[in-house]
Amino acid sequence: MPGLHTLRHYRRAWLGKDIMAGLALAAVLVPVGIAYAVAAGLPGIYGLYATILPLLAYAVFGPSRILVIAPDSALAAIILAVVLPLSQGDPDKAVALAGAMALVTGLTCVLVGVGRLGFITELLSKPIRYGFMNGIAVTVLVSQLPALFGFQVESGSVPGRFAEFLQGLREGATVWPALGLGAGCLLIMALLARHTRIPGTLPAVAAAILAVSLFGLDGHLSVLGPMPQGFPLPVLPLIPLADAGAVVAGGMAAAVLAFAETSILSRSYAARMGDRVDADKELVGLGAANLATGLFQGFPVSSSASRTPVVESAGGKTQLACVVGALAVTGLLVFAPGLLRNLPDAALAAVVIMAASRLFVLRDLKRIHRMQPWEFWLSMACCAGVVVLGPIPGIGLAIVIAVIEFLWDGWRPHFAVLGRVDQMKGYHDLKRYPRARQIPGLVLFRWDAPLFFANAEWFSRSAVDAVDRAAQPVSWLVVAAEPVTSVDVTAADMLLELDEQLSACGVRLCFAEMKDPVKDKLRRFGLYERFDGYFFPTVGVAVNAYLDAHDVKWDDWD
Repeated sequence: MPGLHTLRHYRRAWLGKDIMAGLALAAVLVPVGIAYAVAAGLPGIYGLYATILPLLAYAVFGPSRILVIAPDSALAAIILAVVLPLSQGDPDKAVALAGAMALVTGLTCVLVGVGRLGFITELLSKPIRYGFMNGIAVTVLVSQLPALFGFQVESGSVPGRFAEFLQGLREGATVWPALGLGAGCLLIMALLARHTRIPGTLPAVAAAILAVSLFGLDGHLSVLGPMPQGFPLPVLPLIPLADAGAVVAGGMAAAVLAFAETSILSRSYAARMGDRVDADKELVGLGAANLATGLFQGFPVSSSASRTPVVESAGGKTQLACVVGALAVTGLLVFAPGLLRNLPDAALAAVVIMAASRLFVLRDLKRIHRMQPWEFWLSMACCAGVVVLGPIPGIGLAIVIAVIEFLWDGWRPHFAVLGRVDQMKGYHDLKRYPRARQIPGLVLFRWDAPLFFANAEWFSRSAVDAVDRAAQPVSWLVVAAEPVTSVDVTAADMLLELDEQLSACGVRLCFAEMKDPVKDKLRRFGLYERFDGYFFPTVGVAVNAYLDAHDVKWDDWD
């Protein structure tokens, strides 16, 4: 419990700053929490429930000193993808589904953290992460456009919702007061974000509520309405067994996305504050926050890249700032739940749209396109998969693409036949140095990857082809194995077959610069003795051994 450690070492000088930072945070937490709940297909009050308990749980179990764990715009798309089709318009069932998802998310994070498997999020390359987040941003944006224009659509898919949105525009479904308020909120938030460090959410929402109240617009557009009074009670979210598969898949997808975001954000703030964050402890803290919100009528939560800076800029020093923020939100629910009844849905949509716009990653994609176009198009494919298939299949697609990308690099790796270049030390790629000379009867073959099942056959064919292409009959094939970091069973069997094939042609298979762990594997596979005496510490030693064993005319440069 890192929070207890912080409490034992708490400094009195921090108290005033943490209280002020917590109150500033609460001013942002309330409208954003409600907005993200609505974006997730839930009544707005549950966004506040999903704000209070995660902040308190993470303050105890989370390792980061000021990270804010709360409802997140990216997760809203995943929650909506599960809740919308399964609830069929029943708000109580939607709440139960979202709560069950939070329990799955929390349990997944805790198990992965306890198992010290936090490194798994590193398996997704940067272009794939960008593609996934851009797809999520498009999904969230499209889901909120109808509410911004004052009407609703029914489709659950992104293409379907966008088509219905366009149809609504053509049919004149736009509610102009709603669009005016929504656009005004967007303008206020954009201007404040551009010219000040003040979070624009609270002024924008306050202006929208004031406009509805002063001009009596509550009868002309959709508003939040009255909220239940009091602290959320613990409820075990029970769902039909038939819905369990979708809920588990959605909860695990939310866990992957939440931890990917949280690990990046926590490392960033830890570096600023001179701390170090354990990724596995971060997972446990995130899991505890999700378990807490799942048991108190909430939904999956993650770290917040927009609300954490509020705590930092207000001078917050510890998680006590988040505790103060949670208590302030609780005070609102207990003493003034009607304060936000005139909050228009269009303003909530504007809050979510502004958050979604921050998810887009475009500038770095331009750099990737310039450096490596195929990774750019890989990112685009991942983005399209999220938009067309949905966020949950999209994250599965991202993982599949990541595995294929990894295997592709090892499946067809670079290899080279080496030769001697005058006035240059070492042996170099003949393709790079066409004037390099080969030693008669000797082929130096470098393989730039681990040897495993996917590339074993390619290695064999490439090595044999190098022997066949040699200008003179070959006596030795020396594999420059320094880049080979591993050998599996399939590759070991291939080496045995290759040695037999080469031996039948009078060619000796040798290895240079092979790492000791790789030799240990060959010993376990029963191959070490077969090549014993033909392992050389360097390519140069292998060349000298060949020249000593064969009557070859070779003039090296001095």
